[in-house]
Amino acid sequence: MIEAAEFRLIKLPLNNGVDHMPALGFGTLVPDPATTITATRDALAAGFRQFDCAERYRNEREVAQGLQAGLAVGGIERKDIFLATKLWNTNHRPERVEPAFEASCERLQVDYLDLYFSHTPFAFEPGEEQDPRDQDGNVIYDHGIALLDTWRAMENLVAHGRCRAIGLGDVGLKELKPLYEAARIKPAVIQVESHPYLPETELLEFCKEKGIVLQAFAPLGHGIRPGPLEDPVIVAVAKRLGKTPAQVLLAWAIQRGTALLTTPKTKAHAQENFEISPLPQDAFDDINGIQTRERYNTVVKTGSPGFIPRGR
Repeated sequence: MIEAAEFRLIKLPLNNGVDHMPALGFGTLVPDPATTITATRDALAAGFRQFDCAERYRNEREVAQGLQAGLAVGGIERKDIFLATKLWNTNHRPERVEPAFEASCERLQVDYLDLYFSHTPFAFEPGEEQDPRDQDGNVIYDHGIALLDTWRAMENLVAHGRCRAIGLGDVGLKELKPLYEAARIKPAVIQVESHPYLPETELLEFCKEKGIVLQAFAPLGHGIRPGPLEDPVIVAVAKRLGKTPAQVLLAWAIQRGTALLTTPKTKAHAQENFEISPLPQDAFDDINGIQTRERYNTVVKTGSPGFIPRGR
């Protein structure tokens, strides 16, 4: 079995043939600006080298501050960090993609990105309002643009050397397959909710077949209780191995071949979430046998993330 120190540093190859993505990633969906800075810094100090951001989170500047603080004291360079961010739904029109990308780079204080996602496959009415709604409170969609149109503009970012790889967020096979077939530059990563209650097995199999990395967000089930963290199987495995339920869930995600994002907001939780080790086969099989099925974030149906306060 792979040693724990190697396990937590696993890197997954990207289909651009050059880059590798750390499997264990820090997600920056932290509402409080001050906490964003400290949590990012503490995640870097704990050993995280993959950082996932988003225009929609409105905290890219704070992430940059946290990274700069951590880099300054840790002897770590920009090339040691795998940095990703996401294009928001209101910027899906091709002419809006590059300006949105450049604005994210400016806020993150970098001159290139390792990975750039479309946050969701949904296009919203273009403009500065991230959450456009009509008088009845319904999302205003932009039906004049297709996901492939947006993807073509994202391909240009790679061609111009500003972005090493591009990916898709919150997609299922229905959206992924046709875009994959039509794309000149294939998606390197897809980011979807996944945990033992939502294993996305068919999607994962397709990704493995095509050389796409599946990255799981909410690998702890968004911390919702009752949920995966309190599942009897997870709790029993954790007790047997002397691990926390969170460590068991994160190890399971990496062991099945996915990347993941976790968002510890304290130094102690950052250390806990980084210090994972591979599961014995019987424990891994026990978790695979969990039959509960539940999705916690309805973003795949609407394009509106259910865990980001409206208007932020």
